[in-house]
Amino acid sequence: MTTRKPPFAPQRTHGLAGGRALRPSSKVLPEHARGHNRSLVLQTLYLAGERSRADIARETGLTRVTVSDLVAELIAEGLVLELGPREDARPGKPATLLELNALAFHIIGIDLSEFAIFRGAVLDLRGQIISRAEIPLENSTGADAAAKVVALVERLVAAATLPILGVGVGSPGIVGLGGVVLTAPNLGWVNEPLQQSLAERFGLPVLVANDANAAALAEHSFGGADSDMILIKIGHGVGAGLLLDGSPFFGGRFAAGEIGHVVVGTDGGAECVCGKRGCLETWLATPRLDAALAAAASSDERTTILTEAGQRLGIALAPVVGALDLAEVVLSGPTELLDGVLGTAVIETLRARTMAEYHGGLILRMTTLGEDIVLRGAAAMVLSGQLGVS
Repeated sequence: MTTRKPPFAPQRTHGLAGGRALRPSSKVLPEHARGHNRSLVLQTLYLAGERSRADIARETGLTRVTVSDLVAELIAEGLVLELGPREDARPGKPATLLELNALAFHIIGIDLSEFAIFRGAVLDLRGQIISRAEIPLENSTGADAAAKVVALVERLVAAATLPILGVGVGSPGIVGLGGVVLTAPNLGWVNEPLQQSLAERFGLPVLVANDANAAALAEHSFGGADSDMILIKIGHGVGAGLLLDGSPFFGGRFAAGEIGHVVVGTDGGAECVCGKRGCLETWLATPRLDAALAAAASSDERTTILTEAGQRLGIALAPVVGALDLAEVVLSGPTELLDGVLGTAVIETLRARTMAEYHGGLILRMTTLGEDIVLRGAAAMVLSGQLGVS
């Protein structure tokens, strides 16, 4: 890889900064103006595609002088390209079109959410995957698991052929805004300073967030979600990411969306690793669901298992949908388990347990991003944290 560093300072310390709208859309106070306006220009090109300087000034409300100054800076950094004159029938000198240079930098995305492997990828600025790598987890926990994250990042840094904008990591468990994994029981981590240790090791901007929050950001940036939504990520465990009014929501202790250990129903259920009975994970976590389906004696029994799992998820989500007036629920996980009987049971349960006149139009759908959703969410974290675009 090339050793040239990004020629600008990081705009933020965290790609999912609490309380900040993900997409800048207007001017701010003078003391914050340059960084914000820079992001505003990049966001316009990122979302709208080819634009002239005059187009950007008109769409952002910035002056033409400000836009020209910022564009010159971004061209010098390689982030923006001049495409040449616009084909225009109007008299006078045609405007020069600009576009975001998706190949200005590479991004390293890391997904630690799978049960058996750590997965990673090199991505471009549009979230397209250039190359992949993975390392078997082999039941590693604690320092051994952290060492495997370092080894995976090393492999991907070596594979990058452009300057690296940053490293994004989606981790299971509860992750503080400083990128400290406060607790990830499946990996044996407690107060693991993953963001700091990777940044010191590689000398690159690093952003670490909960895997479900990363997945929600991917859905926002690359999956077409454009309203308040909750994304349910089902794998080794069950978690959720929330986007409200254009901003990610974490909660006061960074545990918003940790619904896997919410007990659903009052009729008991299987014992959970946390010690309680009837937690949502006992119904929905992929290993448990796979084992139950494998032991089923008939197709009718398999249908019952999937229906009950969907109903339990619907029970857990109904108060959330009702309290937050969500427009959309997105499911991420094994399509063969979630898309069909289980998904139908979720939406039917939700509609039965919420007010039809307000929530009857609720949309439930599978993500279109497949198993790469956390990898692409990790890239979106870096884009948001370093460039202010999403």
